[in-house]
Amino acid sequence: MYYLKENVLVEPLVAQWYAWPYLISPATAAMSTAHLHMPLMKSFIQAPALHARAAKNRKLLGGRFMGLGKDKLADVRALMEATQTQDGDLLALAAAITELEQLVAEQAKGYSVEALYEQVPEPLKGYVEIIYDLNNQPSVRFLESMMYRGPLYKTDRQALLFSLITDDHREFSLASPRFAEENHFQLQIPFAHKGLDRLFAMRTTPATLGEIQAALDLTEEQTQQLLPFLTETRPHQAEPYRGDDVRVRYYGHATVLVETADVSILVDPAISYRYPNGIERYDFSDLPEKIDYVLITHNHQDHCLLETLLQLRHRIGCLVVPRNGGGSLVDPSLKVMFRELGFDQVLEIGELDEIPVKGGMISGIPFLGEHADLNILTRLAFLVRLHNRDILFAADSRNLEPRMYQHLHRIYGDIDLLFLGMECDGAPLSWLYGPLMTRPLERKMDQSRRLNGSDFEKAMALVEDLGAKQVFVYALGQEPWLNYIMSVAYDDNSGPIVESNKLLAACEERGIPVERLFGTRELILTAQAEAAVVS
Repeated sequence: MYYLKENVLVEPLVAQWYAWPYLISPATAAMSTAHLHMPLMKSFIQAPALHARAAKNRKLLGGRFMGLGKDKLADVRALMEATQTQDGDLLALAAAITELEQLVAEQAKGYSVEALYEQVPEPLKGYVEIIYDLNNQPSVRFLESMMYRGPLYKTDRQALLFSLITDDHREFSLASPRFAEENHFQLQIPFAHKGLDRLFAMRTTPATLGEIQAALDLTEEQTQQLLPFLTETRPHQAEPYRGDDVRVRYYGHATVLVETADVSILVDPAISYRYPNGIERYDFSDLPEKIDYVLITHNHQDHCLLETLLQLRHRIGCLVVPRNGGGSLVDPSLKVMFRELGFDQVLEIGELDEIPVKGGMISGIPFLGEHADLNILTRLAFLVRLHNRDILFAADSRNLEPRMYQHLHRIYGDIDLLFLGMECDGAPLSWLYGPLMTRPLERKMDQSRRLNGSDFEKAMALVEDLGAKQVFVYALGQEPWLNYIMSVAYDDNSGPIVESNKLLAACEERGIPVERLFGTRELILTAQAEAAVVS
């Protein structure tokens, strides 16, 4: 009987690139392939040494530079050729999206658009609707569910890359393709394959080689390649929480587990593996065997992490995502994506929608800012109320309109625990959304529209307007085991550190308990009706 080793790193790949949500939805995958991956590969082939130097420069972390050496030149060339042949239809789709956007901008002037359907480029025929808003501004709506069910959704390009991780160092994941090394095992398998649930259940429940071979449809050679990642030693397993109160555990970045004896709720899971390290953290083995609800606040790679979510799929009772049915290119549906990724129960909720749970409820809360002023529907903060204790996960909300939080306070009352990100020096609009844009963006405009969270003034106003009794600022990407998706390196003079320090000082002056989190933290909220007691 075998278990999965505790330090098995499992990286989901799409056409050898680290899988994140914009590589799953066919339209955004096409644009990312054409306008991010192809230019990156061409640039690397022309100047591999420049890329290698830039990728090691702390000031350029997260930039468009491959962290690969010259020894990978042949691999990158081969990958670019494979992309041109195997993903030629995605490249054609990206060109068609740009062409259609230009067509609509030039010809949809407030009159009927019916005649324009004849001019829709072939790759998009039957997959789009041309529409106006009430001010006669035209746009294109993508029939996203249908695109998944056609040849543009390439599950044969999906794979998992297995390796053993022994320290916190991982290269930034979004700028370089991944290639199997000597001690790696790459398994070409659709992410929705149900055999993966049995594989990842082996972190706690053992299986024979025959069982896992049958579950994953492995050849004998593949089974032998998987064997170094298995062990007969039973791994660490967490004891279920049986207390009378509410236990809150911080897992790093924006990941928080809330538990009572009756329900478990996990927010934005990005979980570390278990291996020798110098920084205390919770990992996969500390999670409960069954997680009743997983909440996703928004569709950024550090909050919607497929690497973790695919490994937890078999444990998740219900995956809760922000409601979205707009069909916008820049805002693909999480519900549709997770359904296609094999998650059985995905629930969309909107602002102020409530999910009843035993001992309380989960409510969707408006989430403003941090999306460069784009019309992104896929974002929600979450209020979790258990045993009359209110915990608000505000994610990276930027307090653009304090009156909103005053209205929320009138509806929900004081907040016992507030969790908030303060990455107030966010990247410009083009860093995340540039590959999806079909028209050039003026540099000054790009720099003015940033992925900013709240600074001190906005965060402090949020704390006061919500009547927050205790405040926690997320670790701002400083946990080293998450730098492969965060790509930040702050010092004492960095804006997010300076601004969060101001918040810590101001809260302390007002007698409000406050912390900037790092690594782990456990709190117990009493289930009494009186004021919360936190230990």
